[in-house]
Amino acid sequence: MKLEPTQRFNAYFRRAIKPFALFLVALVIWVPGEASADGAAGLWQTEGGKSHVQIEPCGERLCGTIVWLEEPLNDDGQAKTDANNPDEALRERPIIGLPLLRNFLPGSEVNVWEGGTIYNPEDGETYKSVMTLLSRDELKVRGYVGLPLFGKSQIWSRVK
Repeated sequence: MKLEPTQRFNAYFRRAIKPFALFLVALVIWVPGEASADGAAGLWQTEGGKSHVQIEPCGERLCGTIVWLEEPLNDDGQAKTDANNPDEALRERPIIGLPLLRNFLPGSEVNVWEGGTIYNPEDGETYKSVMTLLSRDELKVRGYVGLPLFGKSQIWSRVK
């Protein structure tokens, strides 16, 4: 039995193209979209466990605040303050409640936030920063000067 050209195309489509098209649709559905604030939002323990940082939306960006310290008091028994801040007016503000991360926007890659800064109260410096969600419970935070190549990374763990 000889098939018409349209019938041959339909048979070919069902055997070859249709499964491929279904595969492409499944792939598009499976591939995650842009980074969402929900991925990095939450309570994180910094590398070494010295502090906890609460990351949450601040407008359309992500920001983070120190909410817990392993050692909250200085040698005099007083709450630790931002003593190394280059702005003398800010040296008395408490470390707990200190804004640490600012102005992160979703990056061009999935689960990456860029364009933000990280403040280091140990040296009083503010660095450019990028955050990458490695897994649901691991966040890589990189602070750098100039290019990300010239920096340091920490892996933070989600606090359960």
